[in-house]
Amino acid sequence: MDIPVYLIAGFLDSGKTAFINGILEDGFAREDRTLLICCEEGEEEYNPRAMDNVTVVTVEEQADLKCSFLKECEKKYRPKQVLIEYNGMWPLQPLFSDILPANWILYQIMTVVEAPTFELYTKNMGQLMMEKILNCDMLVFNRCTPELKDSLRKRNLRMVNRRANIYLESEDGSDEDYLTGDECPFDLEQPVVDIPDDDYGVWYVDVMDHPERYAGKTVHMKLVMCHSRNYPGIDCPGRFAMVCCENDVTFLGLIAKGDGLDRYKDHDWIEVTAQMAVEHQAAYHGEGPVMHIQSIAPCAKAVQEVVSF
Repeated sequence: MDIPVYLIAGFLDSGKTAFINGILEDGFAREDRTLLICCEEGEEEYNPRAMDNVTVVTVEEQADLKCSFLKECEKKYRPKQVLIEYNGMWPLQPLFSDILPANWILYQIMTVVEAPTFELYTKNMGQLMMEKILNCDMLVFNRCTPELKDSLRKRNLRMVNRRANIYLESEDGSDEDYLTGDECPFDLEQPVVDIPDDDYGVWYVDVMDHPERYAGKTVHMKLVMCHSRNYPGIDCPGRFAMVCCENDVTFLGLIAKGDGLDRYKDHDWIEVTAQMAVEHQAAYHGEGPVMHIQSIAPCAKAVQEVVSF
């Protein structure tokens, strides 16, 4: 029998236990037997009034979290669903690849971040922080002040994980969506929308989130050529970007069509003018923005070769 697993990730004192209490108090465990595996104990405790149908098992050492141990828990407690409060200092990959039994289906990953300490953890433990953010389905920043909300939105965290639902929770417990629905950051009334080198990241986020607003528009920018290995025959020029810290440089490319693209090698710098369209593409797993190249030429590198946010 398949057992759904809900993973709550985050560093110590990020609010994971409070988040779990909220889930349980909403009746999450009311119908089915629930196993709660606690891999990190903070100051806050689970609400006993919401634990009637919940069995808590504590794992103190990373080495003790093994597939054989989880199978023993399954046999002993016969859970219908599992919650895991994961230790923020433990990497996620071993859990995915080696630890979860085959019938334990990872249904949702929720990452909780204390907003006031986000910059500190990103600076000192960037890889661990980014792993939790990159793999989550829901990302919650709690204890946000208005200033922290502005700062987090400027980080363009949608670039780090485009599929996650991101929420900003205020100190009073109220929350709001990370996306504000603000107007386009570029003037689309111009005959040619010029994308400055330093603003490629902003444009990429916007065109991926709102491809329809650019459909039919002409854009101009400097890009780095890339020919897709995963999708042979697809050209996807773009820019390298540092989405959070120096260890997290990724390539942000868009599908392009037109004459002359095959004349350039990977990593060649090109200057393009293109008309934007929205098309169904396998590489996007659906519809997405496509650049129809009108002109293309070699160019000098941008002053800042790697885009930052």
